[in-house]
Amino acid sequence: MTDSEIESRLAELGLVLPVAAAPVAAYIPVVVAGGLAHVSGQLPFLDGKLVTGRLGEDVSVEQGNAAAQACGLMILAQLKAALGSLSRVERVVKLGGFVNAAGDFTDQPKVINGASELMVAVFGDAGKHARSAVGVPCLPLGAAVEVDAIVAVKSA
Repeated sequence: MTDSEIESRLAELGLVLPVAAAPVAAYIPVVVAGGLAHVSGQLPFLDGKLVTGRLGEDVSVEQGNAAAQACGLMILAQLKAALGSLSRVERVVKLGGFVNAAGDFTDQPKVINGASELMVAVFGDAGKHARSAVGVPCLPLGAAVEVDAIVAVKSA
C-alpha cells in the first residue's frame, strides 16, 4: 500500500495525518529493532488541543473513542516520520490502550476501538492486531487516553 492510498483512505474517513508530535520527556517516539517499530504512547490531540478528563466522570465513551482515534492518527504520523513512508508498514502487531477512568468504568474496549478501527480502516487485514485496553487512575498531562503500538515493518 502506498502513502497516497493511505492518505486517500484517511480522506474518505474525513481525517488528515497530523504533524508528528515531539516527545514531552526523555524518550524517542519510535524505535525500530528486529523488524518491529515500537511506537511510544501517543496522547490525543483534536483540533490542536489535548483531550483531557476521565472516562466515567467528565468524558463520554464517544469522546473517548474519538480521542483514541486521534492517538491512532498520531501513531501513524510518528511511523511516517520515523520510517519515511507508511508503505513500509507490513502489519500492525499490537496496540496498547490506556484509559484515564473512574474506578467503576468498564468500557475501556469501546474507547480503544477508536484506534483499533482506524488501523483496520487504513491497512485492511494488515491492520488487525492484538490489543490491551486497560483503565488507569491518571495519565500524563491529564490526557483521557494514551495508545502505544508495535508494528512489523518492511526493510527500506
